[in-house]
Amino acid sequence: MKKEYRVIVSGGGTGGHIFPALSIADAIKRKHPTAKILFVGANNRMEMQRVPDAGYDIVGLPITGFDRKNIFKNLKVLWMIFKSQRMAKKVIKEFAPQVAVGVGGFASGPTLKTAASMNIPTLIQEQNSYAGVTNKILAKKAKMICVAYDGMERFFPHEKIKFTGNPIRKSLIDMRLNRKEAIRNMGLDENKKCVLIVGGSLGARSVNESIMANIELIRENSNIQFIWQTGKLYFEEMKKRAEEAGKPGNLIVTDFVSNMADALSAANLVVSRAGAGSISEFALLGKAVILVPSPNVSEDHQTKNAMALVDKGAAIYVADAKAKEELVSKAIEVVNDEEKIASLEKNIEKMGRPNAAEEIADEVIMLADAYIEKETRREKENLK
Repeated sequence: MKKEYRVIVSGGGTGGHIFPALSIADAIKRKHPTAKILFVGANNRMEMQRVPDAGYDIVGLPITGFDRKNIFKNLKVLWMIFKSQRMAKKVIKEFAPQVAVGVGGFASGPTLKTAASMNIPTLIQEQNSYAGVTNKILAKKAKMICVAYDGMERFFPHEKIKFTGNPIRKSLIDMRLNRKEAIRNMGLDENKKCVLIVGGSLGARSVNESIMANIELIRENSNIQFIWQTGKLYFEEMKKRAEEAGKPGNLIVTDFVSNMADALSAANLVVSRAGAGSISEFALLGKAVILVPSPNVSEDHQTKNAMALVDKGAAIYVADAKAKEELVSKAIEVVNDEEKIASLEKNIEKMGRPNAAEEIADEVIMLADAYIEKETRREKENLK
């Protein structure tokens, strides 16, 4: 009899958690098209839109993260955690999963903790080089921990660790283009080098200000074309300020790069934050990159992500606090150094793990099989 797999995937809050979660779910469905997958996320966060858009059902919990600045506000957070755990228990009873997968973020806490307490096997996927608080807590009861960086034994029991790399958007793998084709699709000049500057879908203030402060330097380097994704939050302001400053013709200002596969293929150099998902995409595509880690993340994990690459000669690091003074001049220096670009591309490509989602999906199915076998054996014993 064919098995019907039932999997809960929990986590979210940012694209860095949602994209890996969807990649894992998609890999499970490719291997087992009849598998039932239910997402559990946080109400009013982006997963509540992105997951249904990808064709999956999702349940939202009233969970929020702890307020590190105002501890008194955390009384409400504790109540929300309690309420979310009760809701998670009801969801698990009704859906009856054989395994629960957590991709990090506070949304995964109540679901995986509750699943483990109900003897449902759990797998967590840690994207960063510095483990998040939620995953460190959940690791105690997890059956398997999938990681993307070396040295994660300092956070997790070594016997539970499986090095898989981070799952990335399959669309980027499928849509990889040669540079000439991508340049043509984007209406760029194939005789000029290209720098792609991204600060995430919402944008990065410090990265944007570094561009504004160096408009004249960009104008002087007309042999380079710059694609500047301001992010939706800052687009109108930055577009207006750039125009008032006499926006140079080699600077393209956009709120959001809709076809990232084209943009990445066209770029000789990328400037980006150091989110784990983005880094994994750059590695798989072999892109030379300057990383400007966000200082506004828990335990400064983006800096740790960046330094894991810098130590292997796979990326350039610019501190957020120094971006205004250093970022644009460093980008111009690096993109004009073909030997440096080639070295960065070679070293970062070594870190790519194209089959990460499939490897994690295999681990999920193994846990589900073990659970099904255990439950079948228990039922037979009860019938004796």
